[in-house]
Amino acid sequence: MNIALVIAAGLELLAMPNGLRPTADAWQFAGLGAVRGLTIGPIENLRHAGRGYGSPAFERALDEAVQMGATWISLTPFGRVADLTPLGIDMCFEAPFEDNRAAIAQAVAQAHDRGLRVMMVPHLWVESGEWRALIDPGSDAGWAAWSDSYRAFLLEWAEVAAASNVDLLSIGVELRSWVTTPRVELLQSTIAEVRGIFPGLLTYSSNWDDAELTLLWDEVDVIGINAFYPLADHYGASRSELFAGGRRVFEGLERFANDQKKPIMLTEVGYTTRRDTAIRPWEWPDGMVDVVVDEAAQAEAFEALLAPLTESPFVAGFFVWRYYADPDDVSQEAEWGYSPRGKRAEVVLRDIFNSQLATDGEPLPGWIGGRHRARSPWRYGWESSPPLFVE
Repeated sequence: MNIALVIAAGLELLAMPNGLRPTADAWQFAGLGAVRGLTIGPIENLRHAGRGYGSPAFERALDEAVQMGATWISLTPFGRVADLTPLGIDMCFEAPFEDNRAAIAQAVAQAHDRGLRVMMVPHLWVESGEWRALIDPGSDAGWAAWSDSYRAFLLEWAEVAAASNVDLLSIGVELRSWVTTPRVELLQSTIAEVRGIFPGLLTYSSNWDDAELTLLWDEVDVIGINAFYPLADHYGASRSELFAGGRRVFEGLERFANDQKKPIMLTEVGYTTRRDTAIRPWEWPDGMVDVVVDEAAQAEAFEALLAPLTESPFVAGFFVWRYYADPDDVSQEAEWGYSPRGKRAEVVLRDIFNSQLATDGEPLPGWIGGRHRARSPWRYGWESSPPLFVE
């Protein structure tokens, strides 16, 4: 079911136009089901023809998502900026914009054909390799020009999202220097324009450490957080220490959701496949040296973070970071990268995806006793749960 159509039907629990009712457990009572999501990243189309969004290779990725138990996917079309003082956004990314637009539309249709819902996340690629959260045009005039450029970028993708019946749209990703300052007003007017184009629900993908500083939660329907939370502060942390870290994250998110009176969605959650990944999970795998590949560490980090959240009515769901449009293309990241495909973490995620989650509402048909009997932490208690893998 397309969320835009749910809203248009005027269901009582979706009482406000283009939005959920203002409570932390709104998603649960809207009857939309918990989001079990996979982010499927693009393949660079010019270098890998016929293997990006909308291709037969992408259909294989979707089939794997369905088999895994995912109910949503996230698509990340990119715009390109040169550095942290951008003059504008290049709508072309590895292919002309019109080609990318058509590919995204085809990808959405392919996902919907398989019963998957779709979140679109227009993303910024900084050519200098620096973090988009630190963009600073440097002056009032520069910020005004940047705002105009971003407005054009976002409205273009909002039109694609509307025409393709996308279910959820993120209006930005990790724009800390903008949305945690008074300059957020420059973006608020653009969000209002997006509302006039796109009839579905809106979110914004904040970084995990600035979500509570973000000033535009009143403008969106669901709080989005890129959840690369550290679960420990020292090497060699034990399983119980990691699960205690996950519990701390849970408690913080619960307070925040209740303060904001809105549900939270983890718009990205990921851990790399390396030893002690839970300490600094945001560190990008490219350029790392002397890495010890550790599938168990990745799997355990996913368990520790997601276990308490799956029982939480204030968490709408999560999107795993990430798979790729061609599931067989292993050139997109190193062996110790974020993808859980074919690794121990995939077993953990399959278990979560196929379990009854708090925001599902009524148990799904065929589940014994109203709950899938998974060997998972939320079945046994977080701290005492046995590991899925024993060395």
